[in-house]
Amino acid sequence: MITTEDLRFITTIASHKTLADAARTLNITPPSVTLRLQHIENKLSVKLIQRPSRVVSLTEEGQLLLDKGISILRGLDELQEQLDELKEHVCGKLRVLAPLGFGNDYIAPLLGEYKIEHPQLDIELELSDNPNWSSHHKWDIIIYIGALNDSSLKMITLAPNQRFVCAAPSYLQQKGTPKAPNDLLQHTCIALKENNEDVNLWSFSKQAASKGAQNKPNSDTIEVVRITPTLASNEGRVIKDWAITGLGIIMRSEWDVQPQINSGELVRLLPDYSLPNANIVALLSSPEKERSARISGFIQLLKQRLNPQPWNHQSA
Repeated sequence: MITTEDLRFITTIASHKTLADAARTLNITPPSVTLRLQHIENKLSVKLIQRPSRVVSLTEEGQLLLDKGISILRGLDELQEQLDELKEHVCGKLRVLAPLGFGNDYIAPLLGEYKIEHPQLDIELELSDNPNWSSHHKWDIIIYIGALNDSSLKMITLAPNQRFVCAAPSYLQQKGTPKAPNDLLQHTCIALKENNEDVNLWSFSKQAASKGAQNKPNSDTIEVVRITPTLASNEGRVIKDWAITGLGIIMRSEWDVQPQINSGELVRLLPDYSLPNANIVALLSSPEKERSARISGFIQLLKQRLNPQPWNHQSA
């Protein structure tokens, strides 16, 4: 009778161009691969690969075994994960997608900490500022910053995050300090291209006290400015470095620039105005009651480490 080890062996063979390539992956000699393949063929009384052939080419029976075998192996893996989850055992594979800068600074270190706590857990982290939403099902957790258009995913807010307009003291000494959003049209601005947003359109709001009845809520005055950037990049670290060296004014998330504002490398501009928030959220495809222990555990760790927000700590 064929075993799961046989099925895994066949899937490895089929995923490589030659038997020699498969042997290197399996860390055995090519003759050992051939002998094991012949042993499985003898058990089944069918040929699984075409011979003679320089490359691995499955027979019809081999393709059938591969297709059915993959389904069986996935089912067994899912069964094992379900059994482990019933025991509240954090294991299996955790797949996380996060923005490049924030992922480097905060998500990657936390995943390393999580791995140390749970040695049997495998982790895959991909960093991207332009996620492919058509493949969102591939990820257990998506960390996202900014406005979200896809409402099919479950959203958990991890931390509030404002956006600031800021510049280096050296730039302000040379060019002056803008007092209102419209003044930015006379300044050198730097744009960050991310998330397919209209990065040249900066929308400010200023709360205006209402006149009349005391119970009447205050209203916001909205001012929209379309900048003409002389520098632009899709990498947040690049535009921040440009701003620090005095090349212009940037709009950037609080999590990224607050440490430099604390240290004096950057100065927050237009403090009486606010930009649309870009809260840091976790996106998941499953409701809470259906989440695995590995997913729920990491979400809990994120909440603990991001509140209070670490970027708001004053520099020593």
